[in-house]
Amino acid sequence: MKEVKVGIIGFGTVGSGVAECLLKNGDVIAKRSGIKLVLARIADLDIEKDRGVKIPENVLTKDTKQLIKDVDVVVELIGGTTLAKDLILEALRLGKPVVTANKALLAEKGEELFAAAEKSEADIYYEASVAGGIPIIKALREGLVGNRIEKIYGIMNGTCNYILTRMERENVDFALVLKDAQALGYAEAEPSLDIDGWDTAHKAAILASLAYGEWFGVKPIHVQGIRNISLADLRYADELGYRIKLLAVIKQIDGDVQIRVHPTLIPKKAMLAGISEVFNGVMVVGDTVGGTLFYGRGAGRQATASAVVADLVDVALNLKFGSHRRVPAFRIGPQFKNLIPMEEVESRYYLRLQVQDKPGVVAKIAGILGERKISISSIVQKEGQSEDNVSLLILSHLALEKSVSSAISEIEKMTEIRDKVKLIRIEDI
Repeated sequence: MKEVKVGIIGFGTVGSGVAECLLKNGDVIAKRSGIKLVLARIADLDIEKDRGVKIPENVLTKDTKQLIKDVDVVVELIGGTTLAKDLILEALRLGKPVVTANKALLAEKGEELFAAAEKSEADIYYEASVAGGIPIIKALREGLVGNRIEKIYGIMNGTCNYILTRMERENVDFALVLKDAQALGYAEAEPSLDIDGWDTAHKAAILASLAYGEWFGVKPIHVQGIRNISLADLRYADELGYRIKLLAVIKQIDGDVQIRVHPTLIPKKAMLAGISEVFNGVMVVGDTVGGTLFYGRGAGRQATASAVVADLVDVALNLKFGSHRRVPAFRIGPQFKNLIPMEEVESRYYLRLQVQDKPGVVAKIAGILGERKISISSIVQKEGQSEDNVSLLILSHLALEKSVSSAISEIEKMTEIRDKVKLIRIEDI
């Protein structure tokens, strides 16, 4: 049986999970794959701390460069976009395949890394970078290779999904739920990467690039987080038949592609709407297969370790049979015409306005919308509030983003408007 020596750089939460899985399930992996994955080296700055995993002698080291030379496959789990990039490039330069979970690095420097992999004819596998234990990368690269990808919808941040679930279910304010999430380890002490949408944007960049054959990066993605989602919006959305989720929206329409991340109203009857707590879900619509849904734990020690080990088996089989780059990390070949800027995106919209309850106000607002060819699907005025400040809910038909932005700017100039207009986009999944 072929042995493949594995070196892990980074012995934190995920690194220790990968080591534990290899040591605990190595015999099962060998029986299923015909490959013996040998945990040969683990490199970390701190090799004294107890991670709860009994590591064989002489495996732990601080010398990352020597690790790269000693092993057959390098697993990068330190995160960040500087040292991690250098280590991956060094491994590729030596012709060593790499497995990584580093979504930020791939989103920002993927083009450079994949070019290096192609030059060296080495593999990069990165299943764990997008949705933890959910095999969405393998699905796009292999399982759905016969499809033109029409749409991808992703709930891909467990922190945000947990917060929105708790807020809706328990009628608890954002700040209090965030504090609980931090205490439970679901949110970082500095949570902005998650709650401001950037973690999801990194993942969206990877999925969009795989789907449409060009490395987009994060810069062209419209990104908006969940800080401003209120209990009132969650309650009104529920009354209207929707739930609010932080959603990655990736679409190809008439050959043009749009990529965006923002809070979104989705129908409660949609399967994605039922994904709650820290779980993730990704819906992929292909022209041949139709709709597919991938669901599971999108982060955490064991789920991420599962994805890393699956990649290790694929890499090891490539080594065994001399089939390097059997599935290229990324295949350049644009399958779209243009990338649509956010102002040119068409969507449906939920608008919540705080207005003075007096004759003519609704007509005036409708007139401003009508001037910009924004058609109203539904309008509801909430009763039982102060006559000087009532909630007016408007759902639109499809409209241009720039037209809606222009209308909101004009509406907010009205003396009868009591606060900034709240806008949340709608996807009728």
